[in-house]
Amino acid sequence: MGSAISAFVRMPPFRALWVLLAALLVAGVHPPGALAQPGDPEREQVRAIALKAAELIAARGLEAAAAVLNREGEFRHGALYVTVIDFAGVWKVYPPRPAGVGISVINVKDPDGRDIVRDILSVARDAGEGWVEYRWLNPASNRIEPKTTFVKRVPGQELVAYAGLYH
Repeated sequence: MGSAISAFVRMPPFRALWVLLAALLVAGVHPPGALAQPGDPEREQVRAIALKAAELIAARGLEAAAAVLNREGEFRHGALYVTVIDFAGVWKVYPPRPAGVGISVINVKDPDGRDIVRDILSVARDAGEGWVEYRWLNPASNRIEPKTTFVKRVPGQELVAYAGLYH
């Protein structure tokens, strides 16, 4: 192993860069934004559901909206569902595990150590809406996979609705 490292160190800089790039591609590492692209029908569906969920909460209130968001239908089908947190990072709606409502998830990190809940809240506070990319356990495959999530602040409230898709 030591000889492989010393051989890599002695490589011309551009060749070493190409070797690293090839290794990253083989490993399946993607730069931010390289996964679901604008115009992707799944990405647009996720965005539309999160936007509509935020509108529903603003119009009907959280309790009435939660009843709709938790049942199978427009906002929850297959692996797609809407989660709602408050600005303190507490679950307000979490369809896969309704018993988790009320639990703080502010310190949740992805397997790479990224503060995903803080990132979601930052997008909601700073821009009102946008995309967050991270890696997460896909319950369908039972593997850590890239996930792209659309975040929408509920108008006039300190609540965030979001939905995501795996790649």
